Amino acid sequence: MKAVLVSLVLVAIAIGISIRARLGVEKDLIVATIRALIQLAIVAAVIDFVFDHLGLSGLVLIVMLGAAAWTSARRMKGVPSALWLAAAAIGMSAGLGLVILFGARAFEFEPRFLIPIGGMLIGNCMTAVSVTGARLRDELIDKSLEVEARLALGVSAKDALRPYTRRSTTSGLIPVIDSTKNSGLIFLPGAFVGMIIGGAPPREAAEVQLVVLFMLLGAVATAGMVTTYLVARRFVGEGERLVLPMPEKEA
Repeated sequence: MKAVLVSLVLVAIAIGISIRARLGVEKDLIVATIRALIQLAIVAAVIDFVFDHLGLSGLVLIVMLGAAAWTSARRMKGVPSALWLAAAAIGMSAGLGLVILFGARAFEFEPRFLIPIGGMLIGNCMTAVSVTGARLRDELIDKSLEVEARLALGVSAKDALRPYTRRSTTSGLIPVIDSTKNSGLIFLPGAFVGMIIGGAPPREAAEVQLVVLFMLLGAVATAGMVTTYLVARRFVGEGERLVLPMPEKEA
């Protein structure tokens, strides 16, 4: 608990800077801190109980998926059926990762592995879905005349939208690609650091961290690409015409 209190000093400094510079982010910092404290305390208690019941692990993951889909849907306001689209992209990508990892016995099929790994997959896929979906929506609003000009020239909707889907996908994947490329060079990832602090040999910690990195890279990339595909389809109507999204801002 002492370490947690010490780490809060850094947050307090950031809040002080925001207030001093009138940046207006102090409220978000405070809310984020309080939510993290409450949510992690509750989750720790729940997981401690669930670890003894494999059947409840699925329920926990479903709740995580629902919360992630709702969060992404808020970011994608204006996209038709955003909630179901987000749930499909996150669920498919994270589910695929879980099936491959546990099916190949990379980890034991137990709650102590299933819940943390499932949570990492869902959370990171959520970020990619939010960024790619919102970016593509904004691209189609801003570049609607360009898209319609291409369509008028006889270009298929798929080809007309390709430059925007490509940029949107790239934006959503930048964080996970950069973190993977620079692991061990610029920063030490969380799993590696956690295992080292816990007393694990560096080689073993590095092996586990590589599994996590590649797991996230593959799942997040899949989530981003699936999202742009699904969002693009929402804005192409009959006769290869562009159906503009509602011009709403992100939450």
